[in-house]
Amino acid sequence: MNVAFISLGCDKNLSDSEHMLFLCKKAGINITSEDEADVIVVNTCCFIETALEESIQNIIEAGKLKETGKLSGLVVCGCMSERYASDIRRDLPEVDAIVGTNSYDKIVEAIMKAAGKEQTEIVNSQEGLPNDTVGRITSTGLPYDYLKIAEGCDKRCTYCIIPYLRGNYRSRPMEDILLEAKQLADAGITEIDIIAQETTLYGTDLYGKKRLPELLDEIAKIDGIEWIRILYCYPESIDDDLIECMATNPKVLHYIDMPIQHCNDYILKRMNRRIKKQEILDLIEKLRERIPDIMLRTTLITGFPGETEEMHKEMLDFIREVKFDRLGAFTYSREKGTPAYDFEDQIDEKVKKKRLDQIMTLQQSINFTNNKELIGSTMKTFVEGFIPEKNLYAGRTYGDAPTIDNYVFFSSDIELISGKIVDVKITDFKDYDLLGELVK
Repeated sequence: MNVAFISLGCDKNLSDSEHMLFLCKKAGINITSEDEADVIVVNTCCFIETALEESIQNIIEAGKLKETGKLSGLVVCGCMSERYASDIRRDLPEVDAIVGTNSYDKIVEAIMKAAGKEQTEIVNSQEGLPNDTVGRITSTGLPYDYLKIAEGCDKRCTYCIIPYLRGNYRSRPMEDILLEAKQLADAGITEIDIIAQETTLYGTDLYGKKRLPELLDEIAKIDGIEWIRILYCYPESIDDDLIECMATNPKVLHYIDMPIQHCNDYILKRMNRRIKKQEILDLIEKLRERIPDIMLRTTLITGFPGETEEMHKEMLDFIREVKFDRLGAFTYSREKGTPAYDFEDQIDEKVKKKRLDQIMTLQQSINFTNNKELIGSTMKTFVEGFIPEKNLYAGRTYGDAPTIDNYVFFSSDIELISGKIVDVKITDFKDYDLLGELVK
């Protein structure tokens, strides 16, 4: 049987898709393109409205192949299946099988039933973890991949639907994670990016204490893994042990993704964030004091209900003061089923868009200043590939996470392989990206 996968949404979804690919291969299923597939699996996202729309569109497009007779079955899994199973059954009759977020270990069963045009729905309890989660087929096509260390979230931020889709926080056993990391290293992966809804709480539910630093140290012992990057660290959970691990373990990058969402104390409280502005500033000072070359990435939400113009200006002043190395911002998306959906004083979309533009324009100027200061320096660069039409290699510094941050485009007189870490002298920059040449 031939099966094609369409993986949408975040890197956590991609990790789930790669586990499903492994289970399919283990069952003797051939992975192929959509045009040649007997069954298509769409791993959906519905975190915000635009993600839901993308998921629906992909399902409809796959359904058209069923109408032509080229496709026998259609499976929908992921967050949309968890949240809208009954709606899918009612409004998208072309879907044969529905698989929930905590049931992806049943993907082979779902595929077989879909191939036989048997309607099925597998949406299990959000307690525990799926079985048979050790085993991956990396699909990035590049020498990096994501390693999910936990599922779900306990935070209940008022704007976020994720805990209702993926359940409470559940750490994976450390031995399973390390086995998977070894499998990724054996597959040629040299950069591991640690992910979860919140990585900093790893182990608290399973072992009674935070064990992320210990996990990082163990992953670093695996031959072949050169870079370990930590994503999604909630600021209130970043402690001295984690900072010390980052400062002293040579494989753990001096990079931290720390989504703060806002800086105003009133908005932070309305969001049910568990930290205040001054505590964020104190943490940033501590990080930069212990790790002077640390690259800080954050994420902000603008236009949250109740955000006044003064609060927005406070955010701009905060960005100017902190000068984050990497920053992403989004307008607040009103999601049904979350507490913030029913908040009064919702912000007009035009106002949200204006505030977002001001934030990103400010951050652009900060990035350009930072890039200008890098000219003449030499930076360790992770080679991702070669661009023949430009005769340049593309890579990333330790300060740049895959797909979301910046690139280095550099020349080299010698052939380089993807995944190799080389020294690049920065000679110029264009917009957000750096330009350089290989240091022999």
